[in-house]
Amino acid sequence: MPNEPDLLTHRILVIDDNSAIHQDYRKILVADGEAPTSEAEAGLFGEQQPDAARPKFDMDSAMQGQDGVELARAALAEGRPYSVAFVDMRMPPGWDGLETVENLWKIDPDVQVVICSAYTDYDWMELLTRLGHSDKLIFVKKPFEPIEILQCASALSQKWQNARALKRHVESLELVVTDRTSGLEAANRQLMHLASHDALTGLPNRLLLDDRIAQAISHSQRHSHEFAVLVIDLDRFKLINDSLGHRAGDDLLREVALRLKATVRTVDTTARVGGDEFVVLLDGPLTQAEAVEIGTRAVKAMQPSLRLLGIDVHISASIGIAMYPRDGASVDALLARADAAMYSAKERGRNNLQCYAEGMSTMTQDRVKFESELHEALLSKQFELHYQPKVDTSTGRVNSAEALIRWRHPVRGLLQPSEFISVADECGLLDAIGEWVLVEACRQAKAWQSEGLPSVRVAVNLAPSQFRLANLVDQIRRALEASGLNPQLLEVELTETAVMSDAEESIQILETISRMGVLVSVDDFGTGYSSMSYLRRFPIDKLKIDRCFVDQMTSRPEDASIVRAIISLAHSLHLKVIAEGVETPEQLALLADLGCDQYQGFHCSPALEPTQFLAFVKQSRADARSLTDDEAARTHSKLAVRARR
Repeated sequence: MPNEPDLLTHRILVIDDNSAIHQDYRKILVADGEAPTSEAEAGLFGEQQPDAARPKFDMDSAMQGQDGVELARAALAEGRPYSVAFVDMRMPPGWDGLETVENLWKIDPDVQVVICSAYTDYDWMELLTRLGHSDKLIFVKKPFEPIEILQCASALSQKWQNARALKRHVESLELVVTDRTSGLEAANRQLMHLASHDALTGLPNRLLLDDRIAQAISHSQRHSHEFAVLVIDLDRFKLINDSLGHRAGDDLLREVALRLKATVRTVDTTARVGGDEFVVLLDGPLTQAEAVEIGTRAVKAMQPSLRLLGIDVHISASIGIAMYPRDGASVDALLARADAAMYSAKERGRNNLQCYAEGMSTMTQDRVKFESELHEALLSKQFELHYQPKVDTSTGRVNSAEALIRWRHPVRGLLQPSEFISVADECGLLDAIGEWVLVEACRQAKAWQSEGLPSVRVAVNLAPSQFRLANLVDQIRRALEASGLNPQLLEVELTETAVMSDAEESIQILETISRMGVLVSVDDFGTGYSSMSYLRRFPIDKLKIDRCFVDQMTSRPEDASIVRAIISLAHSLHLKVIAEGVETPEQLALLADLGCDQYQGFHCSPALEPTQFLAFVKQSRADARSLTDDEAARTHSKLAVRARR
């Protein structure tokens, strides 16, 4: 049996116009502190029962229905509502019991009601009609037994308590369900957003773009108007991405997204559908002239420089425009035609826009075919290396060569790198081609040794993306081991920009390569942004002066001064200097006067096939004096020489 402190005290409301009845209720319901019943009361109500554990009641009284309703209103406001109300049916001159119950339930619909009356002016059906089939209503006829009142109060108050507990529990469950449903809805919205938007820029992706274009087509068909699709591709983005790193590339893409969104109208859709490719849907009605105007704004929006890693980077975009319905009647057709127009813009020099015209699709198909042929060329060994001699300026002797790739196309003939390297880069073949060049150059250098040219060094160009490959050192090591070539007879050339994109990482890579005995050259020196503090830390062996300075150095004193400064700087750092693009005797003479160590260019020889190069070198060596041991030592890898010492 529960202890007394554990029992809940319920509030009871009695509404009756007879004050004596209130005393009777109080004697029955409020037992604590009451005097023993008299003999007359015992005859009327029965003998007083011994105290037993039962619910505790606080009782309030009202003589009229209106007063009782106000008490119920006040109890609710206090947060201590009544659990049970005992109501008389006849209470003149105010409301009768039925009207009192109706108003009481308007104030507190949860209160349990017991109608106690000897007489009623209503039949049973009328009561049900007005009060309904409520489970909160009981009828007790006067005169009543005390046990009836006590049982009604106990049972109904417990029922009221259980109902409130259940209601609170349900509300708690509803709150939990609401919270979880809200969380699920938020998570679902987030998943839907991730599924339909680009994670990097926040722009719609291809999935959402296709849906928007499909809606635009339906809308255009209903209203008979045009709209436009613009395909936008960043020019030379891969160069920036490879040179400055992917994080800088991501920053660039986010900035481009912001600029494009600022260029178009709020009703238009700007989407990112690929690495550096964006698509803009210009909603109709729209004329081609209006589309061109917006496209021109997009081209101009790319012009302001963007600062990445402390460098002012300039970008441009090539844009293709296709109009619905004249250029395509489906989503795929519109995108394909706009893509063809974009490639036409690239072929016309980039940084411009082109509207689709007949024949452009053929050009795009040709490009796809060309990319397929590039893949086949790598598998079918259609590539070959030609070698341009590097000549010692003072002796005229050829001791090394630069390996330059050519493509022996089965239909188009011999193709120069300028005709296919950019496409190979864009379709992701450049690193694979670079590895093939490395292996083939080492094999050929070893083959020349077998033919009597033991000291010919071969130089291989590394693309910026290849230089950042995690397995580059392993590639070099495998190529040397497979060919059996002495590492001192291999030279790798990197552009100044590639080396400086992440100077600290570059130092680690170059030190590993240099310790192997492989020489390191910085190509196109003077066109990038080398830091002198890093330059002296790089384990490099040669600086290669870019042809743009050599070309006019005999006619422009400024260029000659730059060449002189580069040579002086290199020699002060114990580096050798080679000039490329030497085409005239005057250029060679000036380079010799300035102290340039080596040169290459058409003045000496173009790039030659392996057999032609072999004959050329043998002839040059017959005409030139032999290299001294000291001069030969200057061609050793810087770190390898230190290691030997």
